[in-house]
Amino acid sequence: MKKKIKEIIVVEGRDDISAVKAAVDAEIIQVNGFAVRKAGTIEKIRVANKNRGIIILTDPDHAGEEIRKYIHKFFPEAKDAYIRRIEGTKDGDVGVENANPEAIINALEKARCSVLENIVETFDMSYLMDCGLVGNNEASIRRERVGGKLGIGYSNGKQFLSRLNRYGISRDEFEKALNEVIAEEK
Repeated sequence: MKKKIKEIIVVEGRDDISAVKAAVDAEIIQVNGFAVRKAGTIEKIRVANKNRGIIILTDPDHAGEEIRKYIHKFFPEAKDAYIRRIEGTKDGDVGVENANPEAIINALEKARCSVLENIVETFDMSYLMDCGLVGNNEASIRRERVGGKLGIGYSNGKQFLSRLNRYGISRDEFEKALNEVIAEEK
């Protein structure tokens, strides 16, 4: 059984997500390389950091270090996980996506990640359905607006549910954002 990591792991790209998910059970934010400079990305990281803490896991190359430094400007307390260059190199390509699960687990353990025994499931799919966030034609628009207010971004219903629970969003925070969106819809 995979370890459940409390902190949100910040990675560069989509393939990095697949590699991390093969190693551990964790919520992951993809910054799309230097697109990390977009305001919405930093806001999403800010919410994750406030509620759960973050671990930065970027590629073991110059670009990865530059991205790591940039994130640390906003979040100096962020934990750092490093894979060795040799662990992240395959056919001349360097990146987290090339590391095996053991290398990623080792890097996260050295970063002093927190392991969760039980994630408190504050939200479930039927509740999201009752709130109009899944199961109807307008759900994706409402999810986008609520996700924007909560700083967790847009996602499909299943990912949205996961983010609500894993980012540690409280019912009060959620209901406040939902009520604001409903009031704006009128």
